[in-house]
Amino acid sequence: MLLYIHIPFCDSKCHYCSFNSYVDLFHLRESYMKALSVQLAYELKRFKATPGSIETVFIGGGTPSTVRPELYRPLFETLRPFIKTGAEISSEANPNSATSSWLEGMFALGVNRISFGVQSFNNEKLKKLGRAHNADDAAAAVLRAEQAGFKHLSLDLIYGVENDTKVLLAHDIEEAFKLPIDHLSAYALTIEEGTPFASIPDVANEKLALTEWFLKRIKKRFATYEISNFGDYRSKHNLGYWEHKDYIGLGSGAVGFLKDTRLYPTIDVQAYINDPLSIQSELLSEASIKTEKIFLGLRSIVGVDEQILSEKEQNRASLLVKEKKLIYENGRYYNNDYLLSDELALFIEQ
Repeated sequence: MLLYIHIPFCDSKCHYCSFNSYVDLFHLRESYMKALSVQLAYELKRFKATPGSIETVFIGGGTPSTVRPELYRPLFETLRPFIKTGAEISSEANPNSATSSWLEGMFALGVNRISFGVQSFNNEKLKKLGRAHNADDAAAAVLRAEQAGFKHLSLDLIYGVENDTKVLLAHDIEEAFKLPIDHLSAYALTIEEGTPFASIPDVANEKLALTEWFLKRIKKRFATYEISNFGDYRSKHNLGYWEHKDYIGLGSGAVGFLKDTRLYPTIDVQAYINDPLSIQSELLSEASIKTEKIFLGLRSIVGVDEQILSEKEQNRASLLVKEKKLIYENGRYYNNDYLLSDELALFIEQ
């Protein structure tokens, strides 16, 4: 099983961000981290966790680097017996708050992979996105992480932004690959309701030809293993989601999954602190689980097991193989163009 821990505190709110994160709740950090420990103890029993059964841990947000390492310690002390030997333990971080002391403290706790929210190495683009750091801050943070002992480092880039050009995106790629990273995530800017960008939707201006060129440039250096993820190292946590493994979702606004049930802790941070065991559940139908497996499988190297498909769906998948849009191998269908993944999934299930 996997474990996701949500940290809802942020040092700044980006213009595109719709995640459950807040810049004005830092006074709740200590009580929130205690509430996480309460929920964790409960979930370990619910999921019937055994020694070594937690394969990966991912701390996301929000901004995990806004919480001092010592506040994470009780969680790690509880988790330690359940974490598989050699498990991937990742944390997101922002360049401006990932200080040397924070990185060293997290490394000492057992975190072995850091994913930085860089988004761009162009300062004007960073300002447009509402990021709190500049290009030099981003590069320095990645180097600090390397110095702290981290062997697996990743960063995010955003494309499809108004005024993106080949020159700008080529610069982002070149600067990223100057750094000691073994993984890169690239996301198209999307406009979400309730964000500052919602009132200026034209700021998201993805052009298919530019997207294809950009992703192809990344793939010259890193192999792609999902529509938005590339690397010499493949995130085991990401793969676990796409393989439809069970996962504990810890914290306000997190999501968990157990067998055929999705679990939703309360979103409101104060309400979560008051009652971290107030968790809503949603029983998923076999049809909806199958749809998820098809969509996630075609967006990644996981592929789709032919045995979950009906005869009619297998016939459509076979047609896509004949048209060279899918690859069939050892009882699974694999997609060789992730940009077409949703259309292919819809065609199979229609």
